Parts: sequence; C-alpha cells; structure tokens
Amino acid sequence: MTPTLRRSPDLEWTLGELVERRADEHPDRVVLRSGDGQAISFAELARRVGAMRALLAWRGLQPGDRVALMMGNTLSYPVAWLGITSAAMVAVPVNKRAGPVDARYLIDNSGARLVVADDATVATVQTAIASIGRHIDVELVAGNGWLTPVSGAVMPAADVPAGTLAGLQYTSGTTGFPKGCMLSHRYWQQLGASSVDVLRLDAGSVLLTAQPFSYIDPLWNVVAALRASAELVVLDAFHPATFMQSVADFAVTAFYCLAAMPVLLAKQPPAGHDRTHRLEHVYCSAIPPRLHSEIEGRWGVPWYEVFGMTETGLNLAVLADDHDELVGSGSLGGALRHCEARVVDRAGVELPAGVDGELVLRGLGFMDGYFDNPEATAAFFAGGWAHTGDIATRDPQGRFALRGRIKDMIRRGGENIAAAEVEAALVSHPAVLECAVVAIADDDLGEELRAVVVPAAGAEASPAELREHVAARLAPFKVPRYWEFRSDLPHTPSERVAKHRIGEPTGDLLDLRDG
Repeated sequence: MTPTLRRSPDLEWTLGELVERRADEHPDRVVLRSGDGQAISFAELARRVGAMRALLAWRGLQPGDRVALMMGNTLSYPVAWLGITSAAMVAVPVNKRAGPVDARYLIDNSGARLVVADDATVATVQTAIASIGRHIDVELVAGNGWLTPVSGAVMPAADVPAGTLAGLQYTSGTTGFPKGCMLSHRYWQQLGASSVDVLRLDAGSVLLTAQPFSYIDPLWNVVAALRASAELVVLDAFHPATFMQSVADFAVTAFYCLAAMPVLLAKQPPAGHDRTHRLEHVYCSAIPPRLHSEIEGRWGVPWYEVFGMTETGLNLAVLADDHDELVGSGSLGGALRHCEARVVDRAGVELPAGVDGELVLRGLGFMDGYFDNPEATAAFFAGGWAHTGDIATRDPQGRFALRGRIKDMIRRGGENIAAAEVEAALVSHPAVLECAVVAIADDDLGEELRAVVVPAAGAEASPAELREHVAARLAPFKVPRYWEFRSDLPHTPSERVAKHRIGEPTGDLLDLRDG
C-alpha cells in the first residue's frame, strides 16, 4: 500500500503554536497532572511556558542556542522543554541517572549554553561542566518543583518555520558515543499526530507516562496530549508495585510502555484494581510473546505492538483488525500511512516475504540527520531509506517481525546500550588490556550485560573494582552485571575483537547484581 505522503496544515505548527491554540480552545481543562496530585490547565501551561521563554531571554540566550535538561519527572520538565523549543532554541535531554562522563559528552557535544538541573542532578552537572573549557550556566529547579519566573514576565512564542530545529535527542550508537538526532518542530508534530491516530486518542483520553523525560516517549506523550486535547499523567518513575494502581486511580484510558514493564507488572500479585480501571488499550514495544495472552487476560484490555526509532518516529503498529490473529506472535504489524517499510538485502534490493534482511523505512516526520556527524547521517539514509540496523522479515500481508540486530547494541530493560561505550569506560582502567561487552539473556530485562576482560600483564583488579570503575563513569544501567576473565579474546584478520566467536563463558561467571 502506498503511504499518504502529504502534510495537513496542523503539521506545520510549531510546538509553541500548538500550546497557544489549545490554551485558547480549552483554557480551564487539565492537560498535565503529576503523580503527587499537582495539575495544570491548558491556559496555565501556556503561561508557564511563556515564563520559561522569559527566563531564557533573561539568561541572555538567543534562538538556536542549546539548553540541556537533566532533571527528574516533574511537571517542570515538559514546561521547560516546551519553553525551550517554543523560543526557537534547542532542547537537549540528558538522562537524570547519567554519570559525569555521560553528561559531559552530551552537554559539550551539543554546545549547550545552559543546563536546567534539580537538587538530585546538580552535583553531577557541576562536575560534568567543570572539565568543559567554556562557561555554561546552570538553572536550578526550585524546591517546589517549578522554575523561578522572572518578575512574572511572559514572552510570546517565536515565529519560526516548522522545519526549525527543536531538539537534539541523543541515542546510543554502535561507535561507542551517543549521536544527537536533529528533531524539528515538524518531526514532533508528525510523531504526535501518528500517536493520536494509533492510540485512538481524543479529548476524553487520559494518557500516563512513567519513563524518564530524557527519553523520547514521555515527550511524544506530551505532544500527543496537546494534539488530542487530552490529559497526561506524569509519574516520577516506573514503580511496578503501584503502577497499575495509579492507572486505576487516575482513570487512565491508554498508556505506552516498553518490554521490561509488562514482565515486571505480571510478577505483581493479583489486586482488585486489575479490573476496576478505565483502560481501553495499551501500546508496547517488544511485548514478550509468552506473556501477551496472560497480560491481556489479567487486565482485560488488548495490548498492541508498535515500533519506531528516535530517528524515524512511529512507523509500524498492529492495528485493531489484526490484533486477535497476532497476539503472542511478536509481529510488529504493518507500516503506518505516513511511511513505507521494506526488508532488503545488503545491496538494498527488496526481499520477498519470509526472507530475512534489514528493515528500512522512509516517509514523513524523520530526523534531519545526526548532529555534526555527516558520515553517520549519510550511512543511515543510504539510498534514500532509513537503515534501522534491525534484521526483520515480512509476511504476505505486509506485516513485519524482528529477527535480530545488525548493530552491536544491548537492550536492557528498554534501555539501548552501546557495547562500545561501556568497553571504552572499562578499558580506561589500567588493569584492563582488552575487553568485550556482550549480551546475555535475562528473563526479566530481556538482556543483561556480560563483561569479558583480559587483564593487562602483571596487573590485578577485582571484578568489584572494575565494576565500580565503570559505575563512576556511566549510568547505572550501563554497568555490567556478569563478569568473566580470560587470557585472550578472538580477533578478526583486521585485529578487531570477533564478538561472534566469544561464545559461552569458559569458566565461572561472576554475578555482581548487587555490586
């Protein structure tokens, strides 16, 4: 089926224009609600976003400047993000759990002039920017969770084209360092519109997000809520023991989650709220096939598989007509109206149904490229198609299923981790001559990290010491759980580590789950 590759006029709005239009239409209705009970209306959101723009201007920032966000999940996050983007500046989300090395790279690489932090992250931010050879301001979120306004000033949104850069969303790459996806206002509008369609949202919908705002999912939830004139509930984090209680308490009608979440939810004891909620449907990436029927039966709502990437937005989904047939199949569904999908061989030739190859995509609402990385951009969009790096197959009905990954990534509980980034941190220890970080299957998180280490001659270091070395440099979820020592590693003719030949552990595998 040929996709509808044309834009409706509202896809040319900026995020600032979207906020203002909804404030005019529904001034008193709640748009954002936090897990602790705070709530703001569309009109209040517009006022606070305008105050954020005034704060940025008071700081001396100009359109095009980069502003990093390293803070927890409060309503200040979407307010700050919308303020930055609607001032024609560029938002740079940084994981609140990042270590100083992680944070430094994103702040420095993006050219950020200001970092918005909170009490939990400001020390890491200060450590990160201390080693950057230029002045970077830090704006601290007040103790009540709100940014301090500048004498009540409110500034209007910048009048810029929809193609203006709105964000640099960093995603881990196979080369070891995250790459900044350049995302325009038009990208966000297309992703928001696609989400509204797929999730079947309207003005009566109540969404919920529990993922960190440094990831793209809570941000598209914000845009989707604005486009649908719906409400979004923001939890401080994903708490498996209380998550479904929150779904019931806040009368949530739909939410999106990642594969590790249903696994952990299914482990919770049955509760009365399992069937007292208002849920209509759930959307999830990588629903565990073995649990699909079980979780639908327990909560009494259909779960739908969806697929997308930071680089490409939302692209594939199982829709209502195919749901019953595909439960437990692992199918990603078919391409949405705004894009095309193919499975191709190494030469880019489309493969017939049932044959494995690389999943490639093209259409509307994709990133503008990787920031300051033309080589990676050209490789990703080679031949006019976005190369996902995923091995997939297509069925005769045009629905896709994943078979594996070409790229050297480990997916731990919904987190994409570049093995090379962890290896770079580990090999910086003087006792490590060489190392490889590979995936090991895990029932709860899908994959865990296994570090295979070759010690330097005459050097000694315990696994606990090496673990602490990595933990001091990277986010906690990037620290390997399993450790193994070898005298050497297999290599290719070009002397690269041949990970495909590492195989199973050759001796005792040490589990450092608790450090």
